[in-house]
Amino acid sequence: MDGPVILSVDAVFALARRVLVTAGLAAPQAEAVARVIAAAERDGCSNHGLHRLPGCVETVGSGRLAVAAVPEPRDETPALVRIDAGYGYAPLAFERGLPLLAEKARRGGVAALVIANCFHFSALWPEVEALAAEGLAGLALTPSHAWVAPAGGSRGLLGTNPIAFGWPRPDGHPYVFDFATSAVARSDLAQYRNDGRAIPEGWGVDRDGAPTTDAQAALDGAMLTFGGHKGSALATMVELLAGALIGDRTSVESMAWDGGLKLAPCHGELILAFDPAVMAGGDAAPGIARAEALFAGFAAQGARLPSARRYAARARSLADGVAVPRALHDRIATLAG
Repeated sequence: MDGPVILSVDAVFALARRVLVTAGLAAPQAEAVARVIAAAERDGCSNHGLHRLPGCVETVGSGRLAVAAVPEPRDETPALVRIDAGYGYAPLAFERGLPLLAEKARRGGVAALVIANCFHFSALWPEVEALAAEGLAGLALTPSHAWVAPAGGSRGLLGTNPIAFGWPRPDGHPYVFDFATSAVARSDLAQYRNDGRAIPEGWGVDRDGAPTTDAQAALDGAMLTFGGHKGSALATMVELLAGALIGDRTSVESMAWDGGLKLAPCHGELILAFDPAVMAGGDAAPGIARAEALFAGFAAQGARLPSARRYAARARSLADGVAVPRALHDRIATLAG
């Protein structure tokens, strides 16, 4: 049988959890990571789903990740929550910091959650969707490893440095975008390499800084930012806000700390939360109405809002299950014991 294996979203979660626990990750950590992986598969974001499990297992077995880390949020100021992930994975730290972050945002209008010393492997949209579910707008930033050259440069200095934003809507799914500041995700380069396909120009340079369409050469050299100097500026902003500002590693420092092991990046994350009612002077309704009028303008001219593809995939997955490539499923099944 060569066709995909069809799993329910709950079955994807259970499989991921079993693999991680078998690898030695404590249950609370494993369940938080598995929730993110299952959500990615549910929403058709397979590059952030089960494809990440073998790498997670490698990181768990490296001895660098604290498999039983129990992050505890610290109430630092009226507007700031700090949580040390203790060298565990980021998802559990975020889940444990979210309630206090939301409480502070509702009280003061804006609040920040700083996650320190976390291994990070996932997309950022789960964080801002969780904030939107609380009725809050949110912005999330995190560096990675220094795989990306700045505009005009030839060597890795910046991370892929994703940015995610979420806006709650009164009916239906929130408005969410999540994108890397690199031209593509590193996993896209790996997929092109595995498929034997040439990458488009503008995605990467080789070890000598020369433009390349060879995926492996770009992986060995450096990735490029999207939009040239604009993506480079945004990536630098992420390094400053989610690295230097919060007292945690930049992408260069994360890569140096890794020491060539090629594990998941280890650094910090910054999440900002905004309460629409407080920010608008006590009445969120006019602002929400303005936002809905803006979104209606997209639909009126046939333009697609970000995340529409994910939400459509979510509906299909919940109804019909998730199609997992058989080779990947079989590989993961062996990790499950």
